[in-house]
Amino acid sequence: MWDRLEVTYEGTNQVKEAKISMLVHEYEMFTLNENEDIKSMFSRFTNIINALQGLDKTYSNSEMVRKILRCLPMSWMPKVTAIEEAKNLNVLPLEDLLGSLMTHELSMQNKDDDEEKEEKKKKIVARMMKSWHLSAGSSKNSLLAKRNLVESQIRESTKREREANLKKSYASSATNRGITKAISLASRKRTYTRRRRRP
Repeated sequence: MWDRLEVTYEGTNQVKEAKISMLVHEYEMFTLNENEDIKSMFSRFTNIINALQGLDKTYSNSEMVRKILRCLPMSWMPKVTAIEEAKNLNVLPLEDLLGSLMTHELSMQNKDDDEEKEEKKKKIVARMMKSWHLSAGSSKNSLLAKRNLVESQIRESTKREREANLKKSYASSATNRGITKAISLASRKRTYTRRRRRP
């Protein structure tokens, strides 16, 4: 009876080996997809790992940490190098790695947004200067005054945007620190409970 149920739900050993082989191939070829965020990537990775664990194929924590660092694109290499040099990968929890990568992703997005906005503002100033320059009777002094006015308005709006981005960044960092702190507190509580149970 049990043998029949096992074959029905898990398949024969041959089916099981085929599933393991397919999932191991997915694990080995795993990379961060273009325009995919770290959270989605980590979710896909966890699904593969869980499926392999269900088939009794496991990887150590350090193997998984190294695999995630290897799957990141070239633009992430400075961060990967910093993590490899600053942390002991043999004991680095996956949750800490996830928090670190998500924080870095947020700062990269803010930097890209700032550069994009700066580029747009330069184009706007150039267009306005061109239109003012073409308008009849504009003196050099009035053009300079208009240009200074536009640039000061752009600087002010950039300052407000940076402040808003900083607030978002701090909030995200606080969330990541909160997750890490909660995980740390949970592990301390388990350790404390085990110690109390000992005679």
